[in-house]
Amino acid sequence: MDTLSPARSARNAAPARRRPPAMALKVLVIVAVTAAVWCVPPAAGMDPRGMHMAAIFLGTILALILQPLPTASVAVVGLAVAMITGTMDASTEALQGFGNSAVWLIVAAFFIADGFLVTGLGRRVALWFVARLGRSSLGLSYGMAVTDLLLAPATPSNTARAGGVVFPIISSLAQVQGSTPETEQSRRRLGAYLAMTAVQVNTVTSAMFLTAMAGNPLAAEFAAQAGIEVSWGTWALAALVPGLLSLTAVPWVMAKIYPPTLKQTPEAPVQARQELSQLGAMSFHEKTMAGTFLLLLVLWCLGSVLDLNATAVAFVGISILLVTRVLSWKQMAANSGAWSTLLFFAVLVGMASHLNDLGVIDWVGASATALVGGMSWVVAFAVLALVYFYAHYFFASNTAQVVAMYAVFLGAAVGAGTPPLLAALAFGFIGNLFGGLAHYSSGPAGVVYGSGYVPTGEWFRVGFLMSVVNIVIWTVAGGLWTKLLGMW
Repeated sequence: MDTLSPARSARNAAPARRRPPAMALKVLVIVAVTAAVWCVPPAAGMDPRGMHMAAIFLGTILALILQPLPTASVAVVGLAVAMITGTMDASTEALQGFGNSAVWLIVAAFFIADGFLVTGLGRRVALWFVARLGRSSLGLSYGMAVTDLLLAPATPSNTARAGGVVFPIISSLAQVQGSTPETEQSRRRLGAYLAMTAVQVNTVTSAMFLTAMAGNPLAAEFAAQAGIEVSWGTWALAALVPGLLSLTAVPWVMAKIYPPTLKQTPEAPVQARQELSQLGAMSFHEKTMAGTFLLLLVLWCLGSVLDLNATAVAFVGISILLVTRVLSWKQMAANSGAWSTLLFFAVLVGMASHLNDLGVIDWVGASATALVGGMSWVVAFAVLALVYFYAHYFFASNTAQVVAMYAVFLGAAVGAGTPPLLAALAFGFIGNLFGGLAHYSSGPAGVVYGSGYVPTGEWFRVGFLMSVVNIVIWTVAGGLWTKLLGMW
């Protein structure tokens, strides 16, 4: 259902008439930046191809931000330029990202997430919590938060989790309560609060698991290249306390700084129970999906003990779903998001790895370390973390920033004396928590903004306030918790 108002639709349609010159300007900027960096001579100790690779990489990242073409198309163009110029050898270097296990973990988890959608298990879980917690607007938001948390470990597309499961239920509940985006009074009745809270919650659940956002395995891969091992269990354990505290705090804080005018929703549990009744008993496929999901969680948690690779575990899960016909190959083949993700991530990971091989990452890291030289590691780390967090105002994708900046900031922090595992985990968590800063900061933000419930001005205000709340919680509670665990 189109929830955009006529006025909003008109605003969205207006830029389309200016698209050709806008597109040309984007391409011009991308080419200019790429050419400028290309002409910079390599630093001492850097491979002669280093700055050429840096130019192509920056041009590709800039194209991902400006979006003159779809994401996968940008990756193909960047790879083509790298190969044809000889910056990456076509037979030994250009395609190395396609053999990266972290990339295939992301793709595999996309298919596992499909199981929640096609079986209806995700919707059933959400309705179950609404039926038990949904007598108030605050209870509804906690119900959606728990739903997001349960689905997060096996859903690397935070957009699919928020847009495919959580937001459709929120939209339905809001409309039943007479809250639509059409008027100020109507949207603030319930929908704006639930929608904005769902985005902020999604940033937290994405930060809690290595497989909850597509960029997380890439962060772990970049950390591994720096000699820092971050397993699925290590990530989840480190995020457990600050994550649960944030999930507890976010709906309550949102109710204070962005309150709905409707506080009580006694009809919501009734509606949820009616829909659950219509769904009937759990089907064989739902039970199989639930059992497979629990098996994956156990094996991921025990991976370091049993010496099981996380990607191998994910493919075991897919195999079970295929054998039991919960999923079919036709459904997997039709998942364009998964295959586009494979192409996009494989290219970018290959480029980032090549930058490291050519000595570019070491040079940039050393330069960044010099900027915070003389500071204690605590102050230097705080400065780098805050810059990394709020630099996301210039990005329209969590993953794009992780690919562009994670390795550099990690190297700078470690170079300044920050305990390596602490730095690797902190930048990994931040790579998710900044997803609610603005209406363009992440996929879930785009879904909610497109609904019309939250205008731009309110988004920037609330998004910044919630970023401060999360920074305080994850710094204080997260720092103390990881210290207690002996991680630094």
